[in-house]
Amino acid sequence: MHPNDPSLRSFIDVSPTSDFPIQNLPYGVFSTETSPSRRVCVAIGDFVLDLHALKVAGLIGPADVFSEPTINAFMALGPDVWSATRARISKLLRHDNPVLRDDESLRARALFARSEAKLHLPIRVSGFTDFYSSREHATNVGMMFRDKENALSPNWLHIPIGYNGRASTVVVSGTKIRRPRGQMKRPSDSAPSHGPCQRLDFELEIGTVIGQPSAMGTTLSEKQAEAMIFGFVLLNDWSARDIQQWEYVPLGPFQAKAFATSLGPWVVSREALEPFRVHGPTQSPEPLPYLHQTVANNYDLALDVTLLGSGMKDPVDICSTNFKYMYWSPIQQLVHHASSGCAMEIGDLLGSGTISGHGPNERGSFLELSWNGTAPIKLTPWVKRSFLNDGDSLSIRGHCSGEGYKIGFGEVEGTILPSI
Repeated sequence: MHPNDPSLRSFIDVSPTSDFPIQNLPYGVFSTETSPSRRVCVAIGDFVLDLHALKVAGLIGPADVFSEPTINAFMALGPDVWSATRARISKLLRHDNPVLRDDESLRARALFARSEAKLHLPIRVSGFTDFYSSREHATNVGMMFRDKENALSPNWLHIPIGYNGRASTVVVSGTKIRRPRGQMKRPSDSAPSHGPCQRLDFELEIGTVIGQPSAMGTTLSEKQAEAMIFGFVLLNDWSARDIQQWEYVPLGPFQAKAFATSLGPWVVSREALEPFRVHGPTQSPEPLPYLHQTVANNYDLALDVTLLGSGMKDPVDICSTNFKYMYWSPIQQLVHHASSGCAMEIGDLLGSGTISGHGPNERGSFLELSWNGTAPIKLTPWVKRSFLNDGDSLSIRGHCSGEGYKIGFGEVEGTILPSI
């Protein structure tokens, strides 16, 4: 049976509402108090399955890449190995397979409660590029800072816009985020000043994880780009809007985005998302030939954002949208990235850019939700927000809905610390 078969069941009891049924098996890196060395795992229900332990037991191969502190070495083995390994893990977890199910000693060495596992950054990030690929988001921002008639810049409908970010400040979910300092200039100020960001924002994104390299001086076809993508991960590209507004002309974001990017701990494989591929929005004018798509390259992936405001007892939903709305697909982003001959590396991370939809509750940033601070959103009868306060905790979740199961991504969370 194919690992995506909806009828598959694991010998581990998995709730229908769980992000991690046997059809998912996302990759991560974990450690425990009793075994602090980092190693590769997959999530199944409320457990993590230690792939290094399975390798030592001789149950999976082909190489000992699962004792590594990231999944990069595994990704380097290529798509055929990715698929074969996922199929083997799926078979070992099936309800009717006794190999792992009935081996109490091996289960004790290989299965750990997720509540007891410390999750780490799953990839060694070689480079980070953030795109700007939601038409709704780009239009909203353009209306705020230009005008309604010229909301999109002249090149936006022709080219996936992106900028190179900082791999050094990509951190795993749960890492606290220090409010950045920077240079700012309000319209009413006669000169710029330097100090703590006053308009700290989130950006709801999906990260594309590159699992295979391309050589400098070469370009990619749609099919080649697809084969290079290992999987996808939740991403929050924190943004200092007041710093950004002052610095972004003429070369784009710099310090406003360099201070932190939060990544979910689970990388969902491209293969697991295959049943949820959909066509994206109609692209008009038609892109140049190198950006043409012959298949559906978007995903029907629901996304939700919650905020637990400082001093609040319970989190509040502030955004619900879908990855399928993205105008430029992950394939087009990767093809364009390499189109100049730019070499791509294992562990490269491509941020989708803020994901927004048509409705006011589908806006994937505070910049849009509060319309640049002019319309604060109400969290409780007594609490409003235009941007993030110190002590606020913001969480992003995402999942695809299958037949009686869902393919989930877990959570990416960050709590804001005061500036130093």
